[in-house]
Amino acid sequence: MKRAFDIVLTVLTAPLWAPVLAVVALLVRWRLGSPVFFRQVRPGLHGKPFRMVKFRSMTDARDAAGQLLPDEQRLPAFGRLLRSTSLDELPELWNVLKGDMSLVGPRPLLMDYLPLYSPEQARRHEVRPGVTGWAQVNGRNAISWPDKFALDVWYVDNRSLWLDVRIIGMTLAKVLRRDGISAADSSTMERFRG
Repeated sequence: MKRAFDIVLTVLTAPLWAPVLAVVALLVRWRLGSPVFFRQVRPGLHGKPFRMVKFRSMTDARDAAGQLLPDEQRLPAFGRLLRSTSLDELPELWNVLKGDMSLVGPRPLLMDYLPLYSPEQARRHEVRPGVTGWAQVNGRNAISWPDKFALDVWYVDNRSLWLDVRIIGMTLAKVLRRDGISAADSSTMERFRG
């Protein structure tokens, strides 16, 4: 039922999001250059790797030694706008259609984190990762890692179609208010260290 819900809702809303996706792609190309999309391998259902696609939001600026600069220095105003409006996440709808992701579920984090999870935290991979999730509407990147994982596991234990509808509605409200985009004193979320 959840998979059918994801496909039907994504396809039915395509006339709304597809033109926005096209315009944002052109803006990313103009403001940040190529590539327009950022692809990264992330853990999906049961930790199985998949290639997640987002709009690029950072530059490739490097120091004199050729090392990438810190995220804060590579995230221009346009990239911050993409993130604060969650427009950088729009291409993930392709991952939803492919079956790698769901509209709602724990956010797919980095592959590096897999060996760092406690058995309880690893339960977040019992469901497909989501474009949005319970942790996102309850603090997003402004909450601690333990709180985020507790919310993810709560979702795994309490998931339902009605809860997904509620989370999608809450997500739209959060995006309009631009709540919880970053951790305190950071342009992104601090790395999880176990």
